[in-house]
Amino acid sequence: MTVEQFQQKTGIIGKSKEIRDLVDIILQVAPSDISVLIYGESGVGKEVFARAIHEASKRANNPLISVNCGAIPEGILESELFGHNKGSFTGATDARKGYFELANSGTLFLDEIAEMPLTTQVKLLRAIETKEFMRIGAESITKVDVRFIAATNKDLQHEVDAKRFREDLFFRLKAVTVNIPPLRKRKVDIFELVNFFAGRFADENKTAKPSFTSDALDYLHDYPWPGNVRELKNTVETAIALTKNTKITKNVFEQLIPLPELGTSKNFPVVTRKTPEEVEREFIYRALFELKKDILDIKDLLLQKEKEQFEVHDDRDDIQSVEDASKRAIEKALEQVKGNKRKAAKILGISERTLYRKIKEYHL
Repeated sequence: MTVEQFQQKTGIIGKSKEIRDLVDIILQVAPSDISVLIYGESGVGKEVFARAIHEASKRANNPLISVNCGAIPEGILESELFGHNKGSFTGATDARKGYFELANSGTLFLDEIAEMPLTTQVKLLRAIETKEFMRIGAESITKVDVRFIAATNKDLQHEVDAKRFREDLFFRLKAVTVNIPPLRKRKVDIFELVNFFAGRFADENKTAKPSFTSDALDYLHDYPWPGNVRELKNTVETAIALTKNTKITKNVFEQLIPLPELGTSKNFPVVTRKTPEEVEREFIYRALFELKKDILDIKDLLLQKEKEQFEVHDDRDDIQSVEDASKRAIEKALEQVKGNKRKAAKILGISERTLYRKIKEYHL
């Protein structure tokens, strides 16, 4: 099987050097039972790579069990992992196998491993080292043959230093480390991903596969993609669902991911040692700051246009309100450019986002 065939089979999309290097690593380590630790920001596709490791291993015909450690409440995580016997705690009306037993002879993928409580980490380490454990409420040991893959979007060494993650478990898991780069660092893959997601969405919904204008693809290339591949997938699918035309333009994406101030820079700054949630929060703060600037700009613009277009009389009934002046200015601008909102925004000296909001507010 060639690298291209393997990528097609496992759903790893991309021709960048970064992706090719990752595939080479996967093909080297997959045949063994060595533990693999996958690093990557939220949305880069860590589970896709974990599945690829499993499918390239000798365990491919056996189960791959995926567990999101951050999505299971601390009080029941141990029961979910190791199972329980009937009557072992309130509500345990039947015996139940845990994920370890379900993954026997296969692979257990522990996503968001950094979110696992320290008490559970102790039992996990023992289970990995001995390949045996006890169900909650059991008196006998259960043995399993499981290959372990873990993933996180956090710096585990930093978590170890902060005493939030056990050092011995960290050393046990990181036998092989795979780092998946964010989408903004492998933008050459964006076009292939867009084509893949558009084709799959069209097939699933039995519709014609759309095409994209060159400026639309340029916009997608320049956008920083804080949500990585997951955000790109959702954006492409939403654009197709909301667009009746078979050709999708730049304007569609400007409405869906309206951060042109951030998206037009190809030298978008990447702050290290920050979680994706912190980065996303910074995007929101900056967007709010830009929105505030837009509001101040439009106020200044309207006051200036009032001075130019209207005489001020002593009679208060003749004084135009800011809202009326704003509405008149927008109507006049739209009339001059025959409804072209982008040109109207340039004439008014405001962003398209502000113009759309004002059009909706004034019911124009």
